[in-house]
Amino acid sequence: MKKQILPREFYWHDDVVALSQALLGKILVTKIDNQLTAGMIVETEAYRGAEDKASHAYNHRRTARTEIMYAAGGVAYVYLCYGLHHLFNIVTANKNTPHAILVRAIEPVEGIPVMLKRRNMQKLHPKLTAGPGVLTQALGITKQLSGASLTKSPIWIEESGVKISPKEILAGPRIGIDYAQEHRLLPWRFWIKNNPFISDLKSRGQNSRFQ
Repeated sequence: MKKQILPREFYWHDDVVALSQALLGKILVTKIDNQLTAGMIVETEAYRGAEDKASHAYNHRRTARTEIMYAAGGVAYVYLCYGLHHLFNIVTANKNTPHAILVRAIEPVEGIPVMLKRRNMQKLHPKLTAGPGVLTQALGITKQLSGASLTKSPIWIEESGVKISPKEILAGPRIGIDYAQEHRLLPWRFWIKNNPFISDLKSRGQNSRFQ
C-alpha cells in the first residue's frame, strides 16, 4: 500500500488544539544524507499564535526567526533552544495566523540504526526520541529545515493507518513555559496514553516495556 503524505490543506485549520490531537499517530519522516528515518508522533503541544503568551508570536511579535510562523500552514518552524537543541514545530492555519505545533516525542518506526548512531546510543530506549530536543537529533532535523514544506523530501508527515481513539489521548499543561503566566496551565499538551516514548516520565504509565 502506497504511503499517503498529508497534504498542505491538512494543516490549514484554525483550531490548532484539535490539530495537535489529530497529528498523534501520524508518521514524521526525514531523508537526510540519503538516510531515511521515521517515527510515529506520540506527543504534541499546541501554540495558539498572537493570543497565546507561550507562543513566539504572542501579541503579533515578528522577528527574522519567527517570520515563518506567519506562512500558510504545512511548513516547518525549527529553532535552536538555549543554543543546544533544535526544536521542530509545524506551522498551521492560514497565512498570517501564526499557530504552531511542537512535536515533543516520537516512537521510532524506521531507520532505527541511523537514529542510534546520531544519538550515540547502543540500543532502542525512550531516551532515543522521547523529547523535542532528542527527536530532532535522531531524525537529523536542524534549523536549516526551517521553512521547508512538510509534503516532500527531506521532511514530511504521512498517514500511518493507526487510528488513535479519543480515549487514548490525554491532555495536560505544556512543559517549560513558566514565563507564560496564566497560559502555562492551559491543557494544550497531548499524548498517547501509556506510550513508552512520551517525554514526561509521569505521563508514560506503568506498562512500558522499557521499565
